[in-house]
Amino acid sequence: MTDLGAKDGTNGAADPPDVDGLRAALAAKMRGEVAFDVTARALTTMDASNYRRVPLGVVRPRDADDVAAALSVCGAHGVPVVPRGGGTSIAGQATGTGVVLDLTRHMNRIVALDPEARTAVVQPGVVLDRLQEAAAPHGLRFGPDPSTHSRCTLGGMIGNNSCGSHSVAWGTTADSVRELSVVKGNGSVVRLGQNWQGAPDGLRALVEGELARLRTGFPELPRRISGYALDALLPEKGADVARSFCGSEGTLGVLTEAVVRLVEAPRARALAVLAYADESAAAQAAAGLLPLGPLTVEGMAADLVPPDAGLPRGGAWLFVETGGAEPAEARARADAIVRAADVLDSLVVTDPAGQRALWRLREDASGTATRMPDGSEAWPGWEDCAVPPARLGAYLRDFRHLLSAHDLRGTPYGHFGDGCIHVRIDFDLLTTAGIGRFRRFSEELAELVVSHGGSLSGEHGDGQARAELLPRMYGTELVGLFERAKDLWDPDDLLNPGMLVRPHRLDENLRFAVLPREPVDVAFGYPADGGDFSAAVRRCVGVAKCRTTTADAGVMCPSFRATGEEEHSTRGRARLLHEMLAGEVVTDGWRSTEVRDALDLCLSCKGCRSDCPVGVDMATYKAEFLYHHYEGRRRPAAHYTMGRLPVWLRLADRTRTAPLLNSLASVRPFAALAKRLGGIAPEREIPRLAPETFSRWWGRRFKERVRRMMREGVYGPEAELDRAPRQVAFLWPDTFTEHLSPSVGKAAVRVLEAAGVDVMLPPTVAMRKRTPRAGESLSLSHLPWSVGARGHVCCGLTYVSTGQLDRARAVMRRTLDLMGVFLDPDVHPRPPAVVVLEPSCAAALRTDLPELLHDDPRAARLASAVLTFAEALERLAPDWSPPNLDRPVTGQTHCHQHAVLGDAADRRLREAAGLTGSLAGGCCGLAGDFGFEKGHYEVSKACAEEQLLPAVRAATPDTLLLADGFSCRTQLEQLAGRKGRHLAEALAEALDQGADQRADQGVDQGVDLEGDQGAD
Repeated sequence: MTDLGAKDGTNGAADPPDVDGLRAALAAKMRGEVAFDVTARALTTMDASNYRRVPLGVVRPRDADDVAAALSVCGAHGVPVVPRGGGTSIAGQATGTGVVLDLTRHMNRIVALDPEARTAVVQPGVVLDRLQEAAAPHGLRFGPDPSTHSRCTLGGMIGNNSCGSHSVAWGTTADSVRELSVVKGNGSVVRLGQNWQGAPDGLRALVEGELARLRTGFPELPRRISGYALDALLPEKGADVARSFCGSEGTLGVLTEAVVRLVEAPRARALAVLAYADESAAAQAAAGLLPLGPLTVEGMAADLVPPDAGLPRGGAWLFVETGGAEPAEARARADAIVRAADVLDSLVVTDPAGQRALWRLREDASGTATRMPDGSEAWPGWEDCAVPPARLGAYLRDFRHLLSAHDLRGTPYGHFGDGCIHVRIDFDLLTTAGIGRFRRFSEELAELVVSHGGSLSGEHGDGQARAELLPRMYGTELVGLFERAKDLWDPDDLLNPGMLVRPHRLDENLRFAVLPREPVDVAFGYPADGGDFSAAVRRCVGVAKCRTTTADAGVMCPSFRATGEEEHSTRGRARLLHEMLAGEVVTDGWRSTEVRDALDLCLSCKGCRSDCPVGVDMATYKAEFLYHHYEGRRRPAAHYTMGRLPVWLRLADRTRTAPLLNSLASVRPFAALAKRLGGIAPEREIPRLAPETFSRWWGRRFKERVRRMMREGVYGPEAELDRAPRQVAFLWPDTFTEHLSPSVGKAAVRVLEAAGVDVMLPPTVAMRKRTPRAGESLSLSHLPWSVGARGHVCCGLTYVSTGQLDRARAVMRRTLDLMGVFLDPDVHPRPPAVVVLEPSCAAALRTDLPELLHDDPRAARLASAVLTFAEALERLAPDWSPPNLDRPVTGQTHCHQHAVLGDAADRRLREAAGLTGSLAGGCCGLAGDFGFEKGHYEVSKACAEEQLLPAVRAATPDTLLLADGFSCRTQLEQLAGRKGRHLAEALAEALDQGADQRADQGVDQGVDLEGDQGAD
């Protein structure tokens, strides 16, 4: 096994002789931050490509003067500079070995927006969606829109000449650029525009001396992004220096401000989904739709689409969007496209929500495509080459043949209307033989693209992935012109060297080369990654959906939205784990304080498990890291208090000290001392313990029922003769329901029994199977079972979230032992249903249990039996109708429910009960122990303020406040002063009100209300 203990490591690239002097000079000259620490460097070793380079440091300039100062200092020290936006580049151009300029932290403003002129002035770090939001009230938008629009920056789009799905209507980023402010490598500032405005000395002479070559050397196609756009400097094209700068990938200058053109946004849109047999048929049809004036012609195949996506029948689809001044006009244009297309099936969607759901499928493809249908890995490298649209079908057939010849697989998708194809291919980039095949395939594919009149890059730029092959597309003479142009702009080769001209080889600096070659010894099973923790970490390909700042994108990533820091994003944490495994930048393995600090603000919400296109599960990685980090060491106080909460609460129950503890917690000095000793945030109130646990109430209620049945003579086999068969389910007494909110358990019993489901609690005594001795009869005194250990079932959640995985495994194994009779396939071919009321505990049983006890088949059987409250009613009582509450609702969908369990059954149950409206998304911010832990209060509060608290404040007085999670209800009570309800409580209350009304009317329903209610 690979040793991840502390070890020595050095920077892979040769450090300049005076790194300390460089850092000091930058700090003296700049007003922005200068960070040469381990975390800052580790976070920027990679972008979304296959490549990795370790920088010396990262600076965050505040303005153009800071950029100029940084370039001057780095030039004096001979250190290269790489400008970086969202870090979503797929070709490696956002990585470097010198100083990285992070332009997102401060230079992220929209300086001006002129609706009449339809222009905007923006800084390079502005995220595209922020510009779209500012332009939308004026009926305007920025035309290009890459799938990463929620986190990519305008500077990065200009650097790569990005396009997006609407390029058939509005072109590339270069088509939308008017003027650019740029700092050159020597620190001078220029303003670029038409008629040679801002051109460096000698550039005009270079172009005018090569007019014939520039007029004939560039292929004519809408998505030609490769190389420098020197043809934009031709006199007939206005000698547009700003346009020529687009796509230069940070190699000519550093952008500090841009004047961009906006376009009129259609008031209404419709989406025609056209189904074809395969992607070649879809590609062949795409060009024929262009004369009808669509806004988009996007294509994707079935391999990238989940089975329940609701698309028309087919093996591949075109997403063709149309616009109009009115919905009827947009719909009519979509219908016209359907009539003109020769399709297997079709669908026209006019509902905005339905369109967003379909576009999300397309946008997530950049991550989804990184996994083949069998779960194996696929990688970029030939992500976006483009051919003339009319040749796309033929090109795809040839492309498929080339894949087969090299025994490779990939699923093409992308901008079919522009002839631009995205594809992730299952390259083996871990072995020498696999890397050799990667090179051979790349060389042959470059020849294939050129033979079809195409461009090696149709959107994301050349970077390191394709720049080496540019002579195959342009010839050596034109590539020589590129080199001469680069030297005029940047004579010292300071800016992003090794990109576009004099490039690095496409098969060096691969990010996988530094990872361990043998499996790392870990606790979880990582079944989707072959048990390999390195493969799990490799899942993060850097598309950075976790950096989305709008909460409506899902749950992921609440800590990043609260802090805005890369290290608090899922991608940032994955990068640090990658560097921890590499051991070059993060040199102390599992003991790393940098990784620990980055994971400290991870809420373990599991949002990334569902919202990340490649299914990164940072909550599991965090638990794994904490387990190793604190192995054999003293843990934080919160791990002993809240991490072992079931132990302390059970002790309080056994000693009957809950009232005393509640009294002490209400005395401020005692409470303050307890919080300080327990590592609890001083701002938090300690929740009150229930005077009677749910299990005690259940036991007392059961005894009362038995006694009553005996008094009334309603027992024995004859009592069951007239009774209809009923479903039976275990109701899981999770720690929170058991000790802190037993009212939820009582309400669930009330509702389930009213629905015809008999409820049991899991056993507290383990029954062990024994083999009868020879000749032994199986009488009551010789049962094939023996009594084992006693205890209480527990999902182990608090131990997992604090990384106490040894204890978690012990607790889980005890749980499996207690449930063993019911998990034995010889006794129960299908385990009885297990209804879990607390979403976080249900998620732990569904995922953490089988992944942590992957060697015990009982774990998977128990996980398969777990149902949420709504799922239980839907599956076990399908004909039952809930009472009609007829009220609006607001509140919180638990983040674990969103990520692991799904809430479709809950939504159907709410609708059936007459509850209108929807619950807030995101994360409440308390997240189990997270919001209680000292130092987390402000982040916890910020998460709640994002969606939950505003939704509660906006609610009307009659709105029912729902929150199935104990953490969500606690957060509401402590921050909003409002009491949230579990859905079971709301339904039980309605049932009781109905029963009371019937009793008032003198109607005997035969319902045992007294027994059902018990003492609360």
